[in-house]
Order: sequence, then C-alpha cells, then structure tokens
Amino acid sequence: MKSPADVCVYGGSAGGGKTWSLLVEALRGINNPAYRCVIFRRTMPQIMNSGGLFDASLQIYSLIPGAVSRKNPRPHWIFPSGAIIYFAHLQYENTVLDWQGTEITLIEFDEATHFEESQFWYMLSRNRSTCGIRPYFRMSTNPEPDSFVRKLMAWWIDDETGYAIPERSGVIRYMARVDGEVKWGDTKEEVAAQGADIHDVKSFTFVMSSVYDNQELIKRNPDYIGNLKALPIVEQERLLHGNWNIRPAAGLIFPRGKVNLVEQVPNDVVRWVRAWDFAATAENKDGSGDYTAGVLLGKRRNGRYIVADVINRRLNAADVRQLVLNTAKLDKAAHKHVKVRLSQDAGQAGKAQAEDMLKLLSGFGVSVVRETGDKVTRANPFSAQWTGIAAEEQGNVDVLLADWTETYLLQMDGFPTGRHDDMVDASANAFHELTSGKAGIPITTGAGIHIRPSGWVL
Repeated sequence: MKSPADVCVYGGSAGGGKTWSLLVEALRGINNPAYRCVIFRRTMPQIMNSGGLFDASLQIYSLIPGAVSRKNPRPHWIFPSGAIIYFAHLQYENTVLDWQGTEITLIEFDEATHFEESQFWYMLSRNRSTCGIRPYFRMSTNPEPDSFVRKLMAWWIDDETGYAIPERSGVIRYMARVDGEVKWGDTKEEVAAQGADIHDVKSFTFVMSSVYDNQELIKRNPDYIGNLKALPIVEQERLLHGNWNIRPAAGLIFPRGKVNLVEQVPNDVVRWVRAWDFAATAENKDGSGDYTAGVLLGKRRNGRYIVADVINRRLNAADVRQLVLNTAKLDKAAHKHVKVRLSQDAGQAGKAQAEDMLKLLSGFGVSVVRETGDKVTRANPFSAQWTGIAAEEQGNVDVLLADWTETYLLQMDGFPTGRHDDMVDASANAFHELTSGKAGIPITTGAGIHIRPSGWVL
C-alpha cells in the first residue's frame, strides 16, 4: 500500500491478505467527491456469493460513518463525500466494452490471472481521472504460469525455480506497450528510447506475499498452513510456496511411489463406491479406441482409502451395459452395500444413456452426476490423499496387488500428459462420491425415476 507505482501486483501465494489489501486501498480517495474506484472479479458470483468480495467489503466499509451500500444496478458503496466504490465483473472478453468512455481513478483486479491479457490492457486505458488524484492500477494474484501476469512479472521471478526474487520485491521498473510489444526499462527515458511516448510509460512493480507474513490469519486460523500443506503438490507449490513455473505433469499428481500396496482387502472398510467412466468410442479394428473404466474405492475406519478393484476395457455399448450390471452384482455379493456412481455426458445422448443405466441397475444404490470443470481440478482432492502432506511420507491411499495394479499405477502416474485418463477420472469420481455423497448437478430422468440432491435414486 506504500508503493507509488502506477501498476502494482500483490500476492504470489495464498493467505497474504490480498483481498483485504485491495478493499482497504480503495478507501484512499473516498474524501474526494469525484473519486471513482472499480474492483473487478471475473464473474459476478465471485463477488456476490456468500463470503465473496462484497461480503468482505461489509466487514470493512460498514465501519465508516455515513457509508451506504447498494446492490443495484451493480453493487457499490457511496461515501459521505459522494465518492463511490463499485464492484463489477468482466465475465467475457468483450465485457470491457461496457466501460468504453469511462474514467476510473483506481482500477483493481482481484485474482488477476483469471482475466484475459486484452482485458488488462483495455482497462488500463480507462485508468484516467480529472478528480485531482493520480490514476493507478492494483492487482492481486496467485501463481499461474501461463497467464499474462506471469509475463509482466518475469523480471521479479527466478526463471529456473519459479519463485519470486525477495530482493526485487517492490522494486519499480517502467513499461509501455509499443505495437503490441511491452518495452521495459529501469527509467522512463529507457522505455521512451525504445519508441514509446514518454507520457504512455507506466511504473510497475510486484510485491511478494506469503501466509507467513499474515500473523493475524495464523493466529485466528492456526490450521490454515496445514490445509495448504495438505494440497496436491502442484497446488501446494503455487499457493504455499508461490511457484510461478510449476504445471501439472506426469509423476506430480499421482506419483506411483506414494501409494501403499497391500496383498488383501482390509476388513475395516466402512463405505464402498464403484465409479464408472464410460468410453466415448468402442474398440476399433486397429485396436485403438477409448476404455470404459470402473474403479472400486473404499473408505477405511482409520481414514485411509483402498483401491480394491479396477476394470479397464474396450467394449461396445451392449457389452458395457452387461459389464456394469454384472459388476454391480459381484460387488454386492462381496461387499454388500456398494454405491454405483455414473457420469452423465452433456446433451440428449448422455441423458438417454443415464436413463438406460438407471433402469438397468434397478435395486442398486446409484448416483448420476454431470461432471463440471477440467480433469486436473476434479482430480485434485483425490491427489491430496494420494500424495499425503510430507514429501518423505507415504500418502493416504492403499492399492490392492492384482493383475490390474501395474496398468493402473502407470496411468495414474502419467496423468495428465498420458494418452488415456479413464481410470483417473473414475478414481476421482469415486473419491468425490465417498467424501460428499452429493457432488454434481442432480438430474431428472424419464420413466418416473428422479434423483434428489444427494444423488440417490428414488
């Protein structure tokens, strides 16, 4: 908040008080009647959801005498002087055009890596003011190696390690965009010498943060650091250690050396789920095609998880139906109560397949879930159990030694760059079902069969 830079990026890891800093920074100009600030998130739900940005503003701005909040036509605060702080979204790339012709003294991007590069440069052009306060731009962020923010911050980040360089934190450099290319220098004159108009040159800096800087958070929530340590390795490197280079790669999300191999199924399993990931295509004449995978996952009384059976085959639609039914019968005979989780593809064909499977599995506990989000994000919760907390320790997952074990571990270890990921998807879905019992969007099927929010068939 002491930085005089035109553009200041704050963050680089979780827990550093990024949102708090943006909300408080926005108060700097509220005694000026013509002061206007806009705090952006990528989508409106990120602002208005319970515990979101607007709720956070209530905790701070309501302490200011005379400040009044409004939610229409867009959420904002009006202060006694007439100054206004708005909250807005830029959900689509061209949403920036809604701000054409505006003048905004202070623009703030909360979670800057969620935005497009074109949105940043366009809104920077709206960062102007005639109210007497020099216009400026603030952004908070967590690491994302492929974002435009990473490119802007290259000088502040060690290329080899991906970590911020401490002695460069807060150091100001200068930049300007010339014919679509960003020119940098240690002074305005250096940038101008590269073809930029000196009046277009902006000062820029990055201030690194860490949860360890935020002693108030640690005091109020002492488990927070432990929660970060329990994340999968990729997310842990980003959110705890501030690594701007790390990406999901083979051997990082489900490293085979982290699981505990067992020779028999333990007798302390309290809940079973068999999750299926259906192939989009059957086996072709050349032996190619997708696999249908079914993973049987159990939760043990001691809190560990056991992968007790894995099916992975190329089959036509009729054979898939028979396989699912026969497996449900065998699972029931072996373990009594086994929940069956099915994934529903988008569109009418996916709905028809779900209805067909529900009828087929009449008498069994079944949930049908429309999967959302990318595969890596969906796999992260199971990855956290697989990898464990400490690098030198085993994870929290047991895998049965069987004829399928080697194939299963090879695919898990190779995710997300491997050719196939059907067993990964089925494993992740089984874990979601075990831990929540109601993940996904409930659907209504034909023939009077309905699924309530818990996912259980009525």
